[in-house]
Amino acid sequence: MRDTYCVIHLDRAARNVQALRSSLNGGVQLMAVVKADAYGHGSVPFAKIALKSGANCLGIAIPEEGKRLREEGVSAPIVVIGAILPEDVPMVVDYDLQPAVFSAKILRALDQYAQQAGKIVSVHLKIDSGMGRIGVRGERELDQLLEVFKECPAVELYGMFTHFANSDGADKGYAHEQFARFLAMVERVHRRGLHPMLHAANSGAIADLPETQLDMVRAGIMMYGYYPSQNVKKAIPIEPVMEVRSRITMVKTIPAGETVSYDRTYTTWRPTVVATIPIGYGDGYRRALSGKGAVLIHGQRAPILGRVCMDQCMVDVTDIPGVDEGDEVVLLGSQGEESIDADEIAEWAGTISYEVLLSFSSRVPRVYVNE
Repeated sequence: MRDTYCVIHLDRAARNVQALRSSLNGGVQLMAVVKADAYGHGSVPFAKIALKSGANCLGIAIPEEGKRLREEGVSAPIVVIGAILPEDVPMVVDYDLQPAVFSAKILRALDQYAQQAGKIVSVHLKIDSGMGRIGVRGERELDQLLEVFKECPAVELYGMFTHFANSDGADKGYAHEQFARFLAMVERVHRRGLHPMLHAANSGAIADLPETQLDMVRAGIMMYGYYPSQNVKKAIPIEPVMEVRSRITMVKTIPAGETVSYDRTYTTWRPTVVATIPIGYGDGYRRALSGKGAVLIHGQRAPILGRVCMDQCMVDVTDIPGVDEGDEVVLLGSQGEESIDADEIAEWAGTISYEVLLSFSSRVPRVYVNE
């Protein structure tokens, strides 16, 4: 196996799901969102451990993600929470996926194909309550779509949902406004005798807005061990699931006054012991970390020197005694008393923890452990 790899702690994932489940109001179901290859953790193993640990169903963004899960033996309900196109309809119906719907065109395409296949397709009506992304917006659009439902006997309105734009913000005012808009649309659906499963709460709302839990919540980033922002109450015990490790390939001493890496952005100010690590932006270790980030070697922080290259980066180990080729490097995770998490890396890179976790490419093997 390659010396640079991700360790995925399935035992931590299980505990995170159980902790989230325990935090919910009585009778509320839990959707485990495993889109984007489970935020880079591996959708199939993560989906299976999430379901085993108490999740009721899975959330994905595109039908291809659901197809893969089905082909790997996952039989639980799978909801496509992103948009689908007409050409996606056969895959959705054939693999028993539950798509989000918000247009008459897709609704009719689903009905036509499902009738031909002799199936009933369950769908989730998406309401745009203020995200401005996808979904039915306004009462008129809703009423028109509900009329189309009457013409589609092979389509079952199983769920109805919305998505908060800033439930993890310090000011919850807009989230409350969105929730009120959503409930008004729900009431309009109820008046037609329809009572779909309702879901609105994402990770930020699970933590801070328990009144929005409704029939089901959608857990994303918190399953992977991170809160969506520093504004969210950290009352639910969760642990980072991913670690990234590598090994030193070369150690050398460079005289004072020499430059390191591309563009000569770093000049040594003393004789410097430089360790080279076989990971770079081609692996998802972002170039934005150049001259800002650090790694752990022998339980101590070693700062990145100069530019992160496509396949390698260099760090300063002058003050870490006994460093040698082959020594373990931790880029994300813990070593000794020190740790580096995705929130800290995100701060260095000017992004968010989600993108850090998703950045590590497929050429970085995933190793699954269950301690």
